[in-house]
Amino acid sequence: MKLRPTALAMLMAALVLAGCKDAQKPAGKSATEQGSTTLSEGTGDAVSVAPPDPLLVTVPPNFGAPIKVTSAGNTQVSDTLRVAGKVDFDQARVTRIGATVTGRVIEIQAHLGQQVRVGDSLAVINSTELGEAQLSYLKARAQADLQARSVERARQLFAADVIGKAELQRRESELSIASAEQRGAADQLRVLGMSSGAINKLGTTGAINSVTSVASTMAGTVVERQVAPGQVVQPADALYVVADLSRVWVTAEVPEQQGALVKSGQTVDIEVPALGSRLTGKLIYVADTVNPETRTITVRSVVDNANRQLKPAMLATMLIQAAPVERVVVPAQAVVRDGDADNVFVEVAKGQFRLTPVRLGPDMEGKRAVLSGLKPEQPILVEGAFHLNNERKRKELE
Repeated sequence: MKLRPTALAMLMAALVLAGCKDAQKPAGKSATEQGSTTLSEGTGDAVSVAPPDPLLVTVPPNFGAPIKVTSAGNTQVSDTLRVAGKVDFDQARVTRIGATVTGRVIEIQAHLGQQVRVGDSLAVINSTELGEAQLSYLKARAQADLQARSVERARQLFAADVIGKAELQRRESELSIASAEQRGAADQLRVLGMSSGAINKLGTTGAINSVTSVASTMAGTVVERQVAPGQVVQPADALYVVADLSRVWVTAEVPEQQGALVKSGQTVDIEVPALGSRLTGKLIYVADTVNPETRTITVRSVVDNANRQLKPAMLATMLIQAAPVERVVVPAQAVVRDGDADNVFVEVAKGQFRLTPVRLGPDMEGKRAVLSGLKPEQPILVEGAFHLNNERKRKELE
């Protein structure tokens, strides 16, 4: 069909008008983009709005708590190394006591916790070995006396020209042998625990006594007893342990990374949880080697224990002070605990603070050393931090 010129012109005008309207429509936006923009006044242009900072808080006009701001200062701080340890015996004041002969225990005379002195009897033993040794000594003594009288007669006969020189020398040789055997038998009795006075008395009276006692060789406290009546014991057995507890050791294991902080002769503080008190000791030993299994260095301190409060095997904590270094320090009341981290409020403008995470050292008389997160002279909130943090959380919830 053939269009008239007038109809054709009207159709073309309609198409052009429709295309212009489509070109004037703005491009489509997502709901998120539309929600994060606003129209500026006067111009109608879209402007982005930043979300509020949850760590930034402004002190409201009606804030009830007092506010105090001061600058973080520097001071000399000594790091304290806390290592686990325990109370132990002073090994120079511990002795293990056993029997000097093989025999059977017939009496127990010392018990755990008992105070003993040097020479006190701890147990009584009946020993056939001791009786046989005494009998051997008496035989050797009698033989030596007999040979001594024989030599005396031989010297008289030699002087009277009755016997020759060779006979006199033979008898003198026999006396030397008998005397040596007597000395050997006496030494054996000393090894078995008999004193020189008891040996001389044995030679005088000739009375054999197979009963002997286990005597203490140190004054102190009986801390172990490994013997019972009727038990057969030998010299290799440790029957008693006696310790002088007037001075004890406190040993600890220092990680090898902190090994440079400890030196022999250094004064250390010791906390004993069982006593609820802090003691002062002195490092007397620092190991020259590292334990390859635990990667630690053994240190040992000595502590006076005149009142016997410290008991071996008690748990203890050793506090070792390192050399002082310059560090930023903040008051403990300025620290805000949020989650598992320590924070302080740093002033960014008048009445406006930012919660800043920091890494702190242990409390030292109301002050905390800043290991990282804060620079010197930065203004921080030292009073009212707790209440301001509550205000920040309230604003965050709103």
